[in-house]
Amino acid sequence: MKGYRRTTVKSNVEIATNIYEMKISYPYAFLGCPGQFYMLKGWKAMDPFLARPISIADVEENTLSFLYEVRGKGTYLMSKLREGDSLELLGPLGKGFDTNVKGNIAIVAGGIGIAPMIYLLKSLNSRVDFYCGFRDQAYYIDKIKEYAKDIFISTESGSLGHKGFITDIFKAEKYNVVFTCGPLPMMKKVWDLCKGKKVYMSMENRMACGFGACLGCSIQTKDGMKRVCKEGPVFSGEEVFFCD
Repeated sequence: MKGYRRTTVKSNVEIATNIYEMKISYPYAFLGCPGQFYMLKGWKAMDPFLARPISIADVEENTLSFLYEVRGKGTYLMSKLREGDSLELLGPLGKGFDTNVKGNIAIVAGGIGIAPMIYLLKSLNSRVDFYCGFRDQAYYIDKIKEYAKDIFISTESGSLGHKGFITDIFKAEKYNVVFTCGPLPMMKKVWDLCKGKKVYMSMENRMACGFGACLGCSIQTKDGMKRVCKEGPVFSGEEVFFCD
């Protein structure tokens, strides 16, 4: 990690309502591992002051891809960036996924939690089953199909696939390793279904620095307080403390 670097946007496209895929030029030797993230800032104003943590969605030669949802002022300003615009970023940051796993493997993603799972899917040594849940509009399905063994889709609206939650159709008994990212209630349900199996969870929290100095993203785990940006964002299921 060398500090913030300035680069340029190659594309920034809305692929579903308030969901954007941004590709940036990044001509450096190491772009990051699945599950890691970057701190991004694409505006000159002092407000908002802090950069935004965005997971690596994909890595290609000299190109980083990010998938993000517009949730506040920072991501709104990011959505206005166009080809050739300048962007500052810091990374790669955090602890990523363990990709040296074997057996029957599943990925379970909910909503924008799909973002770090694309690069993971491409990096695993075997083709795996992918479960993805959305509120209404599905996205990145063609990319998932390219690398997954089987794909299972749910939408809360019933617009595509199973009507309901992805955990309704997740067959936990088929797998011995599970990777998951999404809303906390979804990941808690995955953990409840998978106890006794190896589970890796990508957690989210508000971040200020991105590298562990400010402690602002700390969460309660079964081993005490841990920083999502440093000890995470990937944790084992045994570590994560879910409030009932």
